[in-house]
Amino acid sequence: MILRRISVTGLSLLFVSLTATLLQAQNTTTTTTTSNVAGVEVDADGVLRMHMFVDRSGALTRSSIEASLRSISADLARSSNLRKVSLNRLETAVAARIAAGETPTEAMRYLAGLQRIQYVFVYPETGDIVVAGPAEAWASDLSGRVRGIGTGAPVIELQDLIVALRAFPPAGKETPVIRCSIDPTKEGLANMQQFLVRLGSRATPNKTRFIVDGLRKSLGLQNVTIGGVPADTHFAKILVEADYRMKLIGIGLERTGVRMKSYVDLASPTSVARNAMQRWYFVPDYECVRVSEDELAMQLVGNSVKLVGADEMVAADGTRVNAGLVDTAGKRFVQGFTDKYPELAKAVPVYAQLRNLIDMSVAAAYIQRQDFYSQVGWSMELFGNEDAFSVQTGKAPQRVETAVSAVWRGNRLMTPIGGGVNIQPRLALNSSNLLQDEQGMVKKQRDDIKLDHLKADQWWWD
Repeated sequence: MILRRISVTGLSLLFVSLTATLLQAQNTTTTTTTSNVAGVEVDADGVLRMHMFVDRSGALTRSSIEASLRSISADLARSSNLRKVSLNRLETAVAARIAAGETPTEAMRYLAGLQRIQYVFVYPETGDIVVAGPAEAWASDLSGRVRGIGTGAPVIELQDLIVALRAFPPAGKETPVIRCSIDPTKEGLANMQQFLVRLGSRATPNKTRFIVDGLRKSLGLQNVTIGGVPADTHFAKILVEADYRMKLIGIGLERTGVRMKSYVDLASPTSVARNAMQRWYFVPDYECVRVSEDELAMQLVGNSVKLVGADEMVAADGTRVNAGLVDTAGKRFVQGFTDKYPELAKAVPVYAQLRNLIDMSVAAAYIQRQDFYSQVGWSMELFGNEDAFSVQTGKAPQRVETAVSAVWRGNRLMTPIGGGVNIQPRLALNSSNLLQDEQGMVKKQRDDIKLDHLKADQWWWD
């Protein structure tokens, strides 16, 4: 028997099996290919939508790079395998700019081109908390994403780092979970069930447009929920974009150029239970932290990100009930996504940004847990105060449009609707998850860094 399927994105993947009256195979799927200038926008009503930015000749990109190189000093323009940034010296430098009536420089906003946090060091003797990692010159792409000129990897933005630090502040409680989810409403799920019942055996290839439009209309807009960080920050927007676009990849609506199978490539309609709901979550790879014996240095190791899944069931009234299982196709998809994450992060920059958010959150949790703040006497007076330094400057994503793709393969109809992001940084710091610094390399990295040569106003160095 040839199989027919329809796929729809949302929080989870909901499968409803119907019998079609025609058996001719017809492929009507429309897919988009990921571009380096793809992104999302949040409109005035808080609805997040995908947006493609086209630069066919490359002239606009070249112009942006040239302009950036003219504005970046020669020392910043040089690539570095290990650039160091003192967080409290940076705060002092930013405060001086603000006191003088000026805005922070680009170098301050983009942490001197830092692209990953690989190390966190504390120096009680000089009063510095230092983060370190690779860095290079930067420029904005057409979507506004700030990326390295040589590698294309996104740079770390100060506004995102501040959100992470505020989640684990010098004084106050830690943030147990940073999360986002995209949920179809209970009413939308019930409406979709009713639509599919009415559709019955009329699910035929020549009714593809009718079915797609009906599914989209019945489900309606889906709700975005953000927790642990303010919803109107750039940090939160990245969480939602990464989650939403992961679902598009899962149902075959976004092609990345990375050789991997989508969930709908792997799933068989005959092996998926009726009304089974598939949920996927980005979580930290908790075995990613290596700590020196004296605990004054920490290294983040590996990809830092995993995709995991768990099934749910959906009742006729739209209520979701936990099934506690993950089907074979789901396991294969999340494992494949995790295995390919380094390639995906290169092809789709938002996944490199998500990895950075997780790294920043784990680093901030470590700084708080070890009480580095008191060790260096840093109260984060500027960065910790939204009134003094605002990072809640965006439009909070509240809803997303339902995206629908149709692929017919016989008389079976599958309807996936697309998980979330769930970051619990403290779990990465549990003793059972920490990696040993057996060779003392993390401690050596810290000890090799000398701060006595820094100028009074210097906050970064190679």
